[in-house]
Amino acid sequence: MPELTRRRALGAVGAFTAGAGVQILAAHSATASPNGPAAHRPNAAEHHHGGPEAFDEVYQGRHIEGRPVTGGGHHHGGAYAVFVDGVELHVMSNADGSWISVVSHYAPVPTPRAAARAAVVELQGAPLVPFAPN
Repeated sequence: MPELTRRRALGAVGAFTAGAGVQILAAHSATASPNGPAAHRPNAAEHHHGGPEAFDEVYQGRHIEGRPVTGGGHHHGGAYAVFVDGVELHVMSNADGSWISVVSHYAPVPTPRAAARAAVVELQGAPLVPFAPN
């Protein structure tokens, strides 16, 4: 029998962990209902004609606003503009209906308003620097 080395032990632990993770994900997706509690249910007040409703408010001392834009031409779709203190916050809609921003790119939220609020929290009082997409 081969001698147990640190490399083999770590490989066995990694394989076991990956296998357990796949089984957990498979079990979760098999029991999840499209209408279950984890499903994204847009708030009726947030949507208008299939898109998010406009908003204009002060959140944690910062002026945030969002509104549908006409024309668009933006490659991510969504045709929606969000501003923090008058500076555009680049937001994108995901295929699952969630939204992300350039400030909180890895934390999807259900609405552009939530993306603006998350950006304000993340900025911690710092000004938003304009983003120039390629």
